Amino acid sequence: MGSFSIWHWLIVLAVILVLFGGGNKISGLMGDFAKGIKSFKKNMAEPDDASMEETASKPSGSLAGPGTQTSTNTREPTTTHS
Repeated sequence: MGSFSIWHWLIVLAVILVLFGGGNKISGLMGDFAKGIKSFKKNMAEPDDASMEETASKPSGSLAGPGTQTSTNTREPTTTHS
């Protein structure tokens, strides 16, 4: 009961392939995971001052509030008929 046979591992592998849709998605996920780890390591190696200056020079990209947006909605109000 403690160990799995080859059939158990084949069933587990088949379930994983069905869930993730084949090798292409798994390799894509692993590639994205590796890029994330590399980016994390790179940012951890940078001094804090350099990363703060880089983010300060970028535009904030803030969104306008609801009072400053112009509405181009041309729909008429809905009415209920009794």
